[in-house]
Amino acid sequence: MPMDRYSSSSRSSDDGSRGSSYSSTMVLAIECVAGSSKAEEWNGDMLQSGDIVEEIRIGDSSSLRAPFKNGKSGVQKMLHSSYKKSETSILVRASRGRDDYVDLLGSIVLAPGGRKQYMVRAINDTNYAVAFVDRIERDCFEMQGSKNARVVNALNKAQLQDGYVSYPWEKKMRESLPIFQSSCFLSLLVLPRAQNSSNSQYNTLEDTLARANSWLNTSQDSGVPIVFMNVQSESLLTKISGDTASSAVTAGSLNDLSTLANASLYGFEDYHGVDIGVVKAVRLWYTPVAGEYPIEIKLQEGDTKLGFGVSRTEEGFIYVSSVAVGKDDSNLPSTRSGLQDLYTEATRIGKLVVISRISNEKVLPWMVSPVGAIRCYDTVSLSQKLSLHRHALQSIHIHVLMWDRPVVKASGGRPPRAVPSGGQKIQSMSPNDGAVMVKHGDGEGSFKFIDFPVSRRSQ
Repeated sequence: MPMDRYSSSSRSSDDGSRGSSYSSTMVLAIECVAGSSKAEEWNGDMLQSGDIVEEIRIGDSSSLRAPFKNGKSGVQKMLHSSYKKSETSILVRASRGRDDYVDLLGSIVLAPGGRKQYMVRAINDTNYAVAFVDRIERDCFEMQGSKNARVVNALNKAQLQDGYVSYPWEKKMRESLPIFQSSCFLSLLVLPRAQNSSNSQYNTLEDTLARANSWLNTSQDSGVPIVFMNVQSESLLTKISGDTASSAVTAGSLNDLSTLANASLYGFEDYHGVDIGVVKAVRLWYTPVAGEYPIEIKLQEGDTKLGFGVSRTEEGFIYVSSVAVGKDDSNLPSTRSGLQDLYTEATRIGKLVVISRISNEKVLPWMVSPVGAIRCYDTVSLSQKLSLHRHALQSIHIHVLMWDRPVVKASGGRPPRAVPSGGQKIQSMSPNDGAVMVKHGDGEGSFKFIDFPVSRRSQ
């Protein structure tokens, strides 16, 4: 905060003699403990380290002038007494050089980490605080010598502070995520392949990486619209004994660490003498080519079938394997929701309509076991659940992995996270493609795809 600054051509004889002699007398001086957030700190209008305290006035009491009895110790006792009586308003006047004075109006506050230690915080800038120290007068004048020296001194002492900021997580998650409390990050955990039935020996990390790479490539070749994001090793702790403990790679010294680089299992002994094994798995991160798109399949009285079937790829992905097509199937749930048109277009370009979620629950493969089996969802139980939806006349909410992203023509320019309202059009990303996806049927929350826009890429 800016301080009242003024110059005076005359001071008391004591002050004049002190200022001119530059003696080794001990004086009460200012020490800045927290910097200001304003530029006035360095233009001379605020107290700075090295300024000599000349006068202190607390509340409405009379002023105390230098010299101060017992220096810093005596002033701290006075501040403690005033703080206990809730008299915290304080005016500090300090001298700089021979003729300049600077005033600070602040409040008495406890110094951080100091019991019964107090400092003065500026009223109009709570970031700025000063403390009182005993310092030789000659040192004070040296500190006051130049602005550059003071700035350099402050720079050397300055430290970045960390802190916490509150964040409205629930609100942000509702606004920014397509599916509340569910991420769009997809991954597969590949455990190292066991070399024997007792799982005491495992193939190398390179072998696990190769298997993850193969799974991704074959998934893409089969028509699953996903792309690679990242791959990382992941350490899993397990208790080992017997043959497993004896065969596990161990590091007794720094020279042995190189043997762990490509090992899928290494062990160590904790302070209880228990053998602990670390299995080095691989986590493969991937993402849909163009995100996930929600489809709502509404059910009506008289629906005898859903109009589509599901199957599973060798890699564990659930996909729409067939849809009913014919004149008598024009009013099936799969047709009304636009799923039939989406399937037709996906088949034409060699892609699969992969179902990533049912009722917001992910149904993607998530792990490869040490024997090579892929943990994924069963199509029989999934078909039964879909059938129960039909009997209960409850809408089916699914998400599919997209190979081309539709974009809404709206002021915000953001793709929809839910089914848009009636009459809203969705255009492809290509400005030369005139195809649109139009909601049809008032009161229905689904779409019909008309010449669905996709990028023509070689398969």
